[in-house]
Amino acid sequence: MGKLTAADKRKVQKPLLWIGLASIVMTFAGLTSGYVVSRSALLADNRWLIFGLPPQFLYATIIILVSSLTMILAKMALKKGQISMAGNLVLVSLFLGIAFFVIQIYGAQDMIDRGFNAVGVNTAVSWVYVIAGLHWLHLFSGLIVLLYTWYRTAIKKVHTATDHQGFSVSAIYWHFLDGLWLYLYLFLLFIR
Repeated sequence: MGKLTAADKRKVQKPLLWIGLASIVMTFAGLTSGYVVSRSALLADNRWLIFGLPPQFLYATIIILVSSLTMILAKMALKKGQISMAGNLVLVSLFLGIAFFVIQIYGAQDMIDRGFNAVGVNTAVSWVYVIAGLHWLHLFSGLIVLLYTWYRTAIKKVHTATDHQGFSVSAIYWHFLDGLWLYLYLFLLFIR
């Protein structure tokens, strides 16, 4: 096998992204299905603990949605040839993503402070940690993607108004992670 050309890389970027996103969707579909089955079984025995999610999860949700908006604005700026503005907006998205993560950690600490530890308290509590924790791992990869996108946009000036597929792929991944969290938050909020 030879080295992939730039044209070959372009052809495979989005299909590989969609395959990766599909696998993440299947993972979280399995987790939320397991949550529902576990909840149903334990509710029948009156062993399912119903507790409120930490308010930090709501604040983090708002922040991550704003970060999606800044990525939309960044792509619009890029398409207009405003490369510096696009880079700045990606950097804002990156900082908002970091803020999301930090606030989520405070939310986990809030749960611990209320006596809801990850292990040993109740299955319902453990599910929240597993679902949120796995999203945090994916978020970490998203932060790396944003950092790399910012570097290639603001420093290397690789992305232009006419050539920005790598930027688009990064934005799709970030929007996906944001939408995934919104789904997970609403799921955990309403399927108590």
